[in-house]
Amino acid sequence: MSRILLSCSRLALLGAALLGAGSGLQVTPIPALPPRPTAPTPVTPSPLPELQPVTPTLPALVPMVAPTAPSPAPAAPLRSPAAVRPTDPLFARQWNLQAIGMPAAWAQLPAGKSWGPAVTVAVLDTGYSPSPELPGRVVNGYDFVSDPARAGDGDGRDRDATAVGQYAYHAEVIGNLIGAAHDGRGMAGINPQARVVQVRVGGADGLIAVPDLVDALKWSAGLTVPGVPANPHPARLLNLSLYADFIPLTGCDSRVQAAVDAVTARGALVVAGAANDGKDAAGYSPAGCRNVLTVTSVTTSGQRPAYANWGGVVALGAPGGEPGHGIPVSSMSGPSGERSPDGTSFAAPHATGVASLLLTVRPRLTPAQLRDLLTRTATPAPAGRCDPDPARTCGAGQLNAAAALRMALASSLGR
Repeated sequence: MSRILLSCSRLALLGAALLGAGSGLQVTPIPALPPRPTAPTPVTPSPLPELQPVTPTLPALVPMVAPTAPSPAPAAPLRSPAAVRPTDPLFARQWNLQAIGMPAAWAQLPAGKSWGPAVTVAVLDTGYSPSPELPGRVVNGYDFVSDPARAGDGDGRDRDATAVGQYAYHAEVIGNLIGAAHDGRGMAGINPQARVVQVRVGGADGLIAVPDLVDALKWSAGLTVPGVPANPHPARLLNLSLYADFIPLTGCDSRVQAAVDAVTARGALVVAGAANDGKDAAGYSPAGCRNVLTVTSVTTSGQRPAYANWGGVVALGAPGGEPGHGIPVSSMSGPSGERSPDGTSFAAPHATGVASLLLTVRPRLTPAQLRDLLTRTATPAPAGRCDPDPARTCGAGQLNAAAALRMALASSLGR
C-alpha cells in the first residue's frame, strides 16, 4: 500500500485525498490577481498567542546565546505585520500562514532587498514539476526510483526526476508551500527566496523503497552515492512528507537511521511528516528516527485532527488542515490551478519553510540549533494539550514563525 501520505487513504505520501487529479500532469494556468473589490474574503482563524522571547520552560538543546555575552534585546520589526500582505490572490485564503504568524515574521525582514543568502531545500517526494510559483528556483534533481516496473517512466534511476502519475502534484505543492514567489499570482510561499531541489523517491504507485530513500537522503545533502553524479545543489534542509514502504511499522529502520545520522553530521536538518494513520509516529521511518524534526498536523483551533499521528517523537504541530478545510495551494493540475489538500504532508513543509528563513538570517545554525529554535518558540496548545488523551501529544506546541525568527535575530548564534 502506498506510503505517500494521503489523509483520506493509507497512501504513503503524507497528504490528503486527491482532488480531481488524473494520471497525467495537465497544466492549468495559475489565476492572475483579481481586482481588489472582488478579492476573496479571508478565512481568519482565532488569533494565536505570540510567544515572547523569554527564558523557556522547555530544556534547551543548544544555548541560544553565547554564555559569556549578555542577551541582546529583541530587534523591533522593520514593518508593521498589517502592512506585510503579499498580493498573490490565494493569500487571503491561506489561513495556515496567519496561524503560524507569517506576516509578523516577514515584518522582521528588510523590505525591498534580499533577506540573505538563498537557502537550498530538498523535497524528497514524487519528483520535479516546472512550477510557475518557483521561477528560476526549482531544480530537477535526480530520480532514485530503481524499480522500472514502479517508476512509470520506462526505466530505473536516472538524471530526470520528473514526476509522473496521479501523485505528481504532491511534490509540486510541497515545494510551493515552502517557496512560492510573492509575485501577485497564485499563492504566497513561506520563503520566496528559497531554492527547491525536487528529488524523486516515490514511484508512480506512490510507494517508497528503503534503499531508494537512503540514497536520496545522502545525495540530497551532498554526500557521495555510488553510481550517481554529485549533487551540484546540496541542501541544508530535507523535507520528507512520506514514510518508507516494504518494512514493518515497528520503529525506525536501521538503514534509514544511518542515513539520517550521516545527513545530520553533514549539517542538514531532516523534517518529516508524522503520517496519517492516527497512531504513534514512533513506528514510522523517518518520523520515528533520531535527529528528525517530526511534524504532525493541527487544525485552526490548534487541535490534532483524527488522521494525524502523534507521540513522543513528534517535535511540534503545524497547519495540516482537515477534511473540508484543507490548505489552499497552487497546483498546475488542480481545478482552476488550485487544490486544498489536508494531511501531515502539508504540515511538514511549514516547518521546513520557517527553518529556511532562520538559515537565511543565521546561515551557520546547526540542525540541533534549528530544532531548538523551532520547538522553544512553539505556541503551546490550548489548555496545554492538542488532544483530550494526554498520550496523544503534538510535541512542544504549534509552529510560531514570528517568535522563532525573533529569537534567531536576537541572538548572535549562527551568524
